[in-house]
Amino acid sequence: MEREEDGEKAARMEAFRALVEAQDGGGSVAGSRKAVAKRFGLTRRQLLSIEAEGLEAGWPPLEG
Repeated sequence: MEREEDGEKAARMEAFRALVEAQDGGGSVAGSRKAVAKRFGLTRRQLLSIEAEGLEAGWPPLEG
């Protein structure tokens, strides 16, 4: 069970990284969210939840 949770967290972290990189690369917030949600097969709500979780936890590529 723990491995499944680790895998799910890793997938969320990967989507978060892609979102931050898309926005840092000059993409609009809305456009970046749409592209990343499509790429990872996520709903808008799921991606917003991942974004909030990543910001709160300081996931990479954010500093500290």
